[in-house]
Amino acid sequence: MLRVDRRRLGCKPSGVIVLHSLEDLNRHREAAGPGVFVPTMGALHAGHSALVVHAAELAAQRGLSAGCSVSIFVNPTQFNDPADFQRYPKTLDADLEACRVAGARAVFCPSVTDVYPPGATADAKPLPSVATEPGLEDRFRPGHFAGVCQVVHRLFDLVRPAAAVFGEKDWQQLQVISAMTRERRLGVEIVPHETIREPDGLAMSSRNRFLGVEDRRRGLVLRRALLAANSASTPEQAETLMREELSKDGITAPDYAVVRNAQTLLPSMAGPWRALITARVGSVRLLDNLSWTPRS
Repeated sequence: MLRVDRRRLGCKPSGVIVLHSLEDLNRHREAAGPGVFVPTMGALHAGHSALVVHAAELAAQRGLSAGCSVSIFVNPTQFNDPADFQRYPKTLDADLEACRVAGARAVFCPSVTDVYPPGATADAKPLPSVATEPGLEDRFRPGHFAGVCQVVHRLFDLVRPAAAVFGEKDWQQLQVISAMTRERRLGVEIVPHETIREPDGLAMSSRNRFLGVEDRRRGLVLRRALLAANSASTPEQAETLMREELSKDGITAPDYAVVRNAQTLLPSMAGPWRALITARVGSVRLLDNLSWTPRS
């Protein structure tokens, strides 16, 4: 369990401010000023809590009296499968408690009409190339990054943070948000945070709760495959080793198991590199990644 020194973070132990409307958010922002932001879709786990702890610590280090704010909003525009959107877990009471324990100062819980007012024009700004060219999540989840950029841009406009913390588990998403923020000159620093894992190595995800016992065990092969790539001296060898390891647990057709340039996510002989795997285990689509360096 995460233990947080609230005196060091400058947080009051009494609770977290819940902002249910744009009026609540505006009053809080005007009174508190900019802070460090963690946007989420709820169903929070220890990985999210680590982001909140880091954001609260960062705000304290920088003397930002607003501290850490969190949003909980299940964004409909980033789901290409309506059934996936409908079954996304919603655990607001537990999420608010997790935010309080981790040191959040405020939690913004907007409605869809708060984020996307009726009659508002859809965001038609061009997407960064990393959202459209790698052939990774952009291929397998068409429209996903358009929704991600739309909601993150909108939340930044509403919350107006100095910085925002995102996890590295969704590596392409992190690169897309970083590029979008830079290209659109949104003035928000994007702070990455390492992937938080279960004790056995499985990357934490809100979707892990849908894994059955056997599929939960099989899901561990993604990390084993990423680690197997460390013995390769070229990206091509690394990809072969990852696929061989995946096949040992019956995953013969992953969506992808690749080594790419860490920033552009395009095939490249120039580093730094990232090894990335996404595969369906049972009914759950799992993704994971690690930094990769060729073995000399």
